[in-house]
Amino acid sequence: MTIRSVLIANRGEIAVRIIRAAKALGIRTVQIYSAADADMLAVRMADEAINIGPPAAKKSYLNIDAIVRAALQAKVDAIHPGYGFLSENGDFADAVRDAGMIFVGPDGDIIRLLGDKVAARQVAVEAGLPTIPGSDGRVHDLGEAHEIASRTGFPVMIKAAAGGGGRGIRIVNSFEELDRDFPLASAEATSAFGDGTLYLEKVIARARHIEVQIFGDGENVVHLFERECSLQRRRQKVWEEAPAVNLPPRIRSRLHASAVSLAKAVGYRGAGTVEFLYDELAEEFYFIEVNTRIQVEHPVTEMITGIDLVQEMFKVAGGAKLSFSQNDVSVRGHAIECRINAEDPARNFMPMPGKITRMVVPSGEAMRFDTMLFEGYTVPPFYDSLLGKLIVGGPTRADCLQALESALRELIIEGVPTTLPLHIALSTDGNVQKGAVHTRFLEPWLESEERFAIQPDCADQSVPT
Repeated sequence: MTIRSVLIANRGEIAVRIIRAAKALGIRTVQIYSAADADMLAVRMADEAINIGPPAAKKSYLNIDAIVRAALQAKVDAIHPGYGFLSENGDFADAVRDAGMIFVGPDGDIIRLLGDKVAARQVAVEAGLPTIPGSDGRVHDLGEAHEIASRTGFPVMIKAAAGGGGRGIRIVNSFEELDRDFPLASAEATSAFGDGTLYLEKVIARARHIEVQIFGDGENVVHLFERECSLQRRRQKVWEEAPAVNLPPRIRSRLHASAVSLAKAVGYRGAGTVEFLYDELAEEFYFIEVNTRIQVEHPVTEMITGIDLVQEMFKVAGGAKLSFSQNDVSVRGHAIECRINAEDPARNFMPMPGKITRMVVPSGEAMRFDTMLFEGYTVPPFYDSLLGKLIVGGPTRADCLQALESALRELIIEGVPTTLPLHIALSTDGNVQKGAVHTRFLEPWLESEERFAIQPDCADQSVPT
């Protein structure tokens, strides 16, 4: 059925993004909000808004029963989960469909299968994808962990089977550290995800994080090329770009084929991302995981392909076949996205909510700022610190970097400290400009650069109110 109305089960910039895509398709929008979000931009933009509960996420944006009740009250056809919160919760997908509505994403069984990192690894192996040396499945006890570490050698990574977003991960360099951290990691995973199951992987010394955007309609699957996500702090992405930099053509084509192979193996439907680690020294890549949702960094893929991924999600969820084939997808130039957070770089990136007193957004061809902000808006302290994403494109990566630096210097957000100075410094760094980065690049760089030496023209954006 064609989707005519949708409830957005999310907040912030992704809620705004979904509303804009829905309105472009003539879809009526219903925005849920917590008591802390009554004044957010998505509430102002939506055709209807429903208070879902108190500020705490578990009582609002993570409350499946309350969200389904709100959707039934609003008489919508579908629910779009965005990213984060319940977007990769198979039980939520099932609850939406059991209530007679469309979940804009994969079926609950697929979400559960690919959301379990151990199960997803097994699917990847069966589909012929290379995987990082480590445990073949769940590690049941410390004795088994010792056996695996003896086989792979140190360092090894302890990972939560149900983890995500860089959480539930510990790197150990000896049996002593393994003995100490294994039970701690299990307890941490239980607390964060309700599942203390762990598995082990060999640490790749100089790895790059590269992911492939895939899209399926249950029968056909295409890729929309890859993104480079190696600039990370505490395993959280800071800067993303497409296509990946300095990637050998044979590796690039194998990455694409591997991602499509895995997605076809499960009959994937909707937008998804297959993530890999690329070992530059060995020129080999390894499967990590699948994200069964729209990614924060999806705009860079949209910019280089010209395809609106969120609109396509609505179409496919409504029963349509993919509106494009693999031959229709091509790369046009380069794009970079910078995540702008309400964090104080001078205070170890401490989240700093507050009132936006002034905002000036740069404009130009191949430039967009996906955000939830407006002057006078008060950023609440209860949620993620992401304020928006500055995305800039160009004919070449060099052109893109030049335009990005200019746009970053033109973007003004006052009232709260932001990570704008970090991105300005990165855009002018020699190694970043050469693409000579990896997943462990940023944190030592921050230390060596003395907190990236905040430029004077950005000082007013970095001082807390």
